[in-house]
Amino acid sequence: MLYWAIIFFVVALVAGLFGFRGVASVSSKIARFLFFIFVVLFVISLVMQVLS
Repeated sequence: MLYWAIIFFVVALVAGLFGFRGVASVSSKIARFLFFIFVVLFVISLVMQVLS
């Protein structure tokens, strides 16, 4: 999931560089959403490891 967040972040950077603001905005939002899901799942995984 972190891989896809990085991919969308790179797409947002390239789209922003070339002036495609709509594509950059959408890609940035998707990357941010995937990153936060990754962080939540990572924290849950850490807690489960500590509890077991």
